[in-house]
Amino acid sequence: MAMAAAAAAAAAVLIFLLPTASAGAASRWGGERSTYMKLYWHDVVSGPDPTTVPVAQARVTRDSESGFGAVVVIDDALTEGPDRRSSRRLGRAQGIYVGAGKDEVSLLMAMTFVFQGGSRYNGSTLDVMGHNAVLHDVREMAIVGGTGVFRMARGYAQARSYTPVSNKPGDATVEYSLFIKH
Repeated sequence: MAMAAAAAAAAAVLIFLLPTASAGAASRWGGERSTYMKLYWHDVVSGPDPTTVPVAQARVTRDSESGFGAVVVIDDALTEGPDRRSSRRLGRAQGIYVGAGKDEVSLLMAMTFVFQGGSRYNGSTLDVMGHNAVLHDVREMAIVGGTGVFRMARGYAQARSYTPVSNKPGDATVEYSLFIKH
């Protein structure tokens, strides 16, 4: 009888402690935040100071029109508005994109948005990765991590092509809408 009473008391203590242990873990990490932001990504291939460098080219085949096999390294400006020259600079998009589509122009994007300057995100990063079917109106990629303010980030990025009249052929301006949990 004494053993049954001791077991019941131990079970009651465990039932009481389990909820407080998980609540302590949640408070240790703090509350999760949601952040939405819109920014503009500027891929410059023209002129004396391009922000993209092709490092591998596909051999010429019927798939060459889609860019299949090309590898490009980027260090593109991220700005608050669509005009690269007059908009406030938020940071850089550094990474690569690879021509991954044989049947359409589609890229595998792997880039880190590095926030710089006077914004509250200064020094923080977001990692964006995924399929980018360039000719589609809206493309969605995953946010797979981050640092600083965005530590443990996850979410998604929607990309929409935005080409101002001032862009030279081959240059691209893309509007990114970022939906972030961190």
